[in-house]
Amino acid sequence: MSIVKVAPRGFDLTDTYAFTGTISGVDAGSMVKISSQTASASSSISFTGIDSTYRTYCFKLINLHPSSDANNLEMNFSTDNGSNYNVTKTTTAFRAYHYENDSATVFEYHTASDLAQSTSYKRLSSGTGNADDENVSGEIWLFNPSSTTYVKHFMGNTQNLHYLDISWNRYFAGYCNTTSAINAINFRFVSDNIDDGIITMYGIA
Repeated sequence: MSIVKVAPRGFDLTDTYAFTGTISGVDAGSMVKISSQTASASSSISFTGIDSTYRTYCFKLINLHPSSDANNLEMNFSTDNGSNYNVTKTTTAFRAYHYENDSATVFEYHTASDLAQSTSYKRLSSGTGNADDENVSGEIWLFNPSSTTYVKHFMGNTQNLHYLDISWNRYFAGYCNTTSAINAINFRFVSDNIDDGIITMYGIA
């Protein structure tokens, strides 16, 4: 049984999220920053141009803050360069949360976050608050989106501050049930704008 190791060679101090090194035998230096978008009362944030240049794409979600209270962040995919975000998906999710006042803790599978052959948006967070210090952060991984043979797998994790002062952690995964290439992704809050925050797209060879 091989040992999984991290052997970083160095850090680029000009980019908080860039690094070089070896993770599980993969050269992390091949993680390339492609583009970054900063929200400013944005209805949504979309990334097009996802293609066969990279086998894996990673999206870093940094301090996404909704305009209105108790909002859920969500995402969907496109096979027509963003004209429509309606790819059929089957997904799964579990969550853990803990109240600031220590009144309750929960760890559970979350059926309400499931999608079963649905074109609906996939939920990424729960009840994110709009107070000045409330937001959601996390990351999404999309695998081999340009394949025209296989379904497209994705997985991710988010952490958000719920409007009722709850630390809320969510893990989710699924697949886009299409053999068409995925070439765009869209992020939005369910009922209002992304008031602030950054999403950065990386490619991994």
